Amino acid sequence: MSVYLGLDVGDVRVGVAKSDMLGMFASAYEVIDRNKVNPFIRINEIILEEKVIGLVVGQPKTKDGQNAIQVEKVEKFLNELKKHLTNDIPIYFIDERYTTKEAEYYLKNFSKKNGKERRKVVDMIAATIILQNFLDKKIK
Repeated sequence: MSVYLGLDVGDVRVGVAKSDMLGMFASAYEVIDRNKVNPFIRINEIILEEKVIGLVVGQPKTKDGQNAIQVEKVEKFLNELKKHLTNDIPIYFIDERYTTKEAEYYLKNFSKKNGKERRKVVDMIAATIILQNFLDKKIK
């Protein structure tokens, strides 16, 4: 069993995606609103419930491949998350450039959700893209 969890960490929401048991396909899981739910406790719950063996986190990069300002925020988030994890699992980073734009494109062109509903799920779709990119590279 190789279940991975993908995270798209934002200032307001954390998009979450989960792989299948073979670690081949990513699917949207949920969006955690950081103002309503403690994201660290919720992510730990998901890890335990789904028997996750690794976290895949989007690492924001600029167009030229340098670390964006958001990288520090993601690192701070992960340091706090590690304090709440009951399992010691590896954390993998993957370049998340353009994943939010790609998610917005899919939602705009292939979904009937309006703008307000799209904003609520775009992070989850971005997390799915991040995780699928990781799984595709892992399989090769």
